[in-house]
Amino acid sequence: MVQYIIECVAFQLLFLVIYDLFLKKETFFQWNRIYLMGTYVLSMLLPWIKIEALKTSIPEQFAAYPEYLWNMDLQGVTVSQTENSNVLQISLLEGVLFGGMLLAVLFFAYKIYQIYSLRKKGEVHYFQTFTRVIVHRSKMAFSFFKTIFMGDQILEKEYEGIVQHELVHIKQKHSLDLLFFELMRIVGWFNPLVYIYQNRMSELHEFIADAQVSKTHKKEQYQLLLSQVFQTQNISFVNQFFKSSLIKKRIVMLQKAKSKRIYQLKYLALLPLVLGMMCYTSCEVEKKETNEIEGTNLKSEPIDVPYAVVDEVPIFPGCEDSKDPRACFQEKIIEHIKKNFNYPEYAQELGLQGRVNIMFTVQKDGSIGKIRYRGPHELLEGEALRIIQKLPPMTAGRQNGIAVNVPFSIPITFRLQGDKASDVMKGSYWETKTDVSFSYVENVPVFPGCENVADKGACFKEKIQEHIRKNFKYPLEAQEKGIVGRVNFIFTIFKNGEIGNIRYRGPHELLEKEALRIIQKLPQMSAGEHHGKVVNVIFSMPITFKLE
Repeated sequence: MVQYIIECVAFQLLFLVIYDLFLKKETFFQWNRIYLMGTYVLSMLLPWIKIEALKTSIPEQFAAYPEYLWNMDLQGVTVSQTENSNVLQISLLEGVLFGGMLLAVLFFAYKIYQIYSLRKKGEVHYFQTFTRVIVHRSKMAFSFFKTIFMGDQILEKEYEGIVQHELVHIKQKHSLDLLFFELMRIVGWFNPLVYIYQNRMSELHEFIADAQVSKTHKKEQYQLLLSQVFQTQNISFVNQFFKSSLIKKRIVMLQKAKSKRIYQLKYLALLPLVLGMMCYTSCEVEKKETNEIEGTNLKSEPIDVPYAVVDEVPIFPGCEDSKDPRACFQEKIIEHIKKNFNYPEYAQELGLQGRVNIMFTVQKDGSIGKIRYRGPHELLEGEALRIIQKLPPMTAGRQNGIAVNVPFSIPITFRLQGDKASDVMKGSYWETKTDVSFSYVENVPVFPGCENVADKGACFKEKIQEHIRKNFKYPLEAQEKGIVGRVNFIFTIFKNGEIGNIRYRGPHELLEKEALRIIQKLPQMSAGEHHGKVVNVIFSMPITFKLE
């Protein structure tokens, strides 16, 4: 919603700049009236318009984590919020927005009441095309729809000119224009441009009426504007005849020569402006991988199914008879990298090290393609690319029984012996020597209460679920906004049993914060062991937020 409001205001500003610079001083009053009404409505519609022919992809950086680590350890914990779901709760921002709208409605109602009071207290005279209301002890003159309000102190010689002027407002239904902007002031009370639009339209109405009357009574109209009658009623959506701030402008416009027809070409400036706006609103965001790792990109093309969720994973040669093709695939990938890894000599001489994030797709024909990578230096990127390009053809993955493309991501870490520079990235990548995935570690970490249980892995997962349910609190603001979805998490149980290196990705920061709070409350555990050594163990899980 905020993005929509910003775009509307930006478009309105551009339209107003064009109007003030090129159109305002011209005598094409009816064209300008259409321009002001049309561009305001257009500014509210353009953010929703998406033209296929104008679509452009804009690169956006996103943080990615290895696909094979997400959701491989736990099927998921579903928590539901059923209590207090019917309680009306309004955030501070919503309170300010609706509070401002309420005040604007009350102010609008007060203006309507002012008009009603003037009509009720005045003398009402009905004519064929309008109704006249004589206001006692006043010199005011304005019209509202088919009613003309006139003070009883207006000179008789001015009466006819004023009536002719106000009849133009009535015939051309100028009150509808001003009433439209008055309603827009209620909805967008915080937008200063709606007030400017209404002011420009009010000016334009007076120019239109003056121009019409001056065709037959130009001298009289000119003299009338020069008269010392300046009292007016402060109501923003009525057509006021005597408005001191407009008198000078109206006199200037009466003296101004009619604009040449060639100047109507200025309206063509609107075309490239609108086209540019449509190009902007039709832009799409193209996701791009970066070095910063905070979660995972869960979106893919319709024909791609992420490795973490595909029904049948691709079969790596040698895994045809494996009972767990997913685990076998991952083991074979790691073996392939170890077997083919060759640290570039020049990179060693330069002291280059770090992590290359690489993603590739096992395509429907089993071949490897769509390789994308990002690393700290092209030498390391080149070596990582070479390793992946040497992967053998595989049996394609399947979703609902149909062969599909399966994206798979993995980081390859380059580390020089005897150098601790890479310690700064501890926990932000999966390192095969010191960090072991929960699904592979020989002795899993022991959750408090699972010390004497035979199946400590199953007990660990059960205790995690119990911990989440016990500590779960659905954020009130997320309930108000109807935000639901899944937050994916990866965290590490370190060698000392502490929890750290928490990485997460979800549909909204409110859900992410709540999930992070739950994970941070996990107790200290007994560390996991692999090949007889204490190791860091990486564990991943999704937390699903669902409203009932």
